[in-house]
Amino acid sequence: MGPKILIDTNIAIGYIGSRLSIIAMDKLDKIFDGEYHISVINKIELLGYPNLNQNEEEKFNLLIDHSIVHQIDNKIIEKTIAIRKNYKIKLPDAIIAATCLVNGLDILTLNTKDFETIAGLKVIWPELI
Repeated sequence: MGPKILIDTNIAIGYIGSRLSIIAMDKLDKIFDGEYHISVINKIELLGYPNLNQNEEEKFNLLIDHSIVHQIDNKIIEKTIAIRKNYKIKLPDAIIAATCLVNGLDILTLNTKDFETIAGLKVIWPELI
């Protein structure tokens, strides 16, 4: 069994919209057939987009329904505070990073620059899965 992976919002959007490389799409097919994780923040970002059409919303809901969704608990709050104190990172990304660190997850994202400096967080580019 491979690493436990949290799927970042930009990966889900790219996958649902078929906007990633063929290599990445093929590798993501395998991940989405197995166990994968998201943060409640990813769920909010995916379903809260104002221009979301019904087809996209149905696909995102299906993706979310088959994921393990991590809620924000006290451990994640404390880790988020520590991350915000030590790194220049937006609050949603800090919560996502904290979710990964608290739950032993790697993050699969296109947004590597915001996450790569966070100590202990393994950041994966989709084609390198």
